[in-house]
Amino acid sequence: MKAAVFPSKIASLGLPSGHRCALFFRSPPALPSSFSTTPCRKLARGIRGSEGFMSHSSSSSQLFSSLSNSFSSQSESELPSPKPKSPPPQLPWLIVGLGNPGKKYQGTRHNVGFEMVDALAEAEGISMNTVNFKALFGKGVIGNIPIMLAKPQTFMNASGESVGQIVSFYKIPLKQVLVIYDDLDLPFGKLRLLPKGGHGGHNGMRSIIDRLKGSRDFPRLRIGIGRPPGKMDTANYVLRQFNKQEQEELDYTFQTGLEAIRIMLLEGFNKSATFVNTQKSMQQLS
Repeated sequence: MKAAVFPSKIASLGLPSGHRCALFFRSPPALPSSFSTTPCRKLARGIRGSEGFMSHSSSSSQLFSSLSNSFSSQSESELPSPKPKSPPPQLPWLIVGLGNPGKKYQGTRHNVGFEMVDALAEAEGISMNTVNFKALFGKGVIGNIPIMLAKPQTFMNASGESVGQIVSFYKIPLKQVLVIYDDLDLPFGKLRLLPKGGHGGHNGMRSIIDRLKGSRDFPRLRIGIGRPPGKMDTANYVLRQFNKQEQEELDYTFQTGLEAIRIMLLEGFNKSATFVNTQKSMQQLS
């Protein structure tokens, strides 16, 4: 900018007497060595603000670019990787067999639930020697699924006392509580797997439903024992032991039941129910 063009603006700058900035003269006079140009330097910086800003901005851009390149040059392997989230713990299945404790009731029709659990424990190497929650109790796994086996020792009509305590203590979802028991309404040796239902007049199931606050939403595996012949009393019939032929057929039923339980745990309830409910008994096959 030339002083000749804007004389009034130059005059209005009001510089101190004897201090005239060299910027406003084409041929500035020689200045004494003691003359300080500091005020002029500040004023010149203000007038050349856009140039100074561009210079400063350029430096900042170069610095930012340098930092960006530094970060982007790091390989992904050098950056901290997020820690994988741990999956929630797998809640166990509770498999309960119903029956009456004591030698007097061993091998009777009313105890086929006990026998089914015994067969499962033997097949999977699970010890059932622990007494807990008013039941003979054992823990193990099938595949990668944790399971608990229980045979309530409260006698049949109070089975719910034991089952209710286990479910409450371990916070087991009812859909993972399988109850195995005898059923008069199914042909001997026939299995039926259902996702839920009533007690059907079975006192053990009635007790369990009562202890689960009336909920019937838990799976059950029913084992058919058939109806009593003639006019035999039902109570006497369910406490009768099996003859040799019946025991052979029951062993076949237990093998089918074991396979059904494995399928249920590892492949899902629906697939297991299809397998069980379409399976023929040994008597039907012969």
